Amino acid sequence: MSIRVKRIYDQPSEDDGVRILVDKLWPRGVSREEARVDLWLRDVAPSDELRRWFNHDPSKWSEFKRRYFEELESNPRVSMLRDMLKEGKVITLLYSAKSQYNNAVALKEYLE
Repeated sequence: MSIRVKRIYDQPSEDDGVRILVDKLWPRGVSREEARVDLWLRDVAPSDELRRWFNHDPSKWSEFKRRYFEELESNPRVSMLRDMLKEGKVITLLYSAKSQYNNAVALKEYLE
């Protein structure tokens, strides 16, 4: 199982494997060509309510992950990601946040 996490503003590289954007909104200032996104899974992003509540506040990180993991339990896209990993694919979860406390990092932890 190989999951990477990378900011969408960082340069794509050959070892990224399948590049998957996991944000609900397309990142500002990045064209689709530049981003080289293979898959955009906006429905795997946290709910708007959870995202707004969290607001990348490190003091809410543990509770954010708990609530987000709860949302992921009933998300059919998670099994698709797990299938990709079982097939031996390398996936890179892309996010746009400036903070290291973001849903892509939490999703990686959830999948592992």
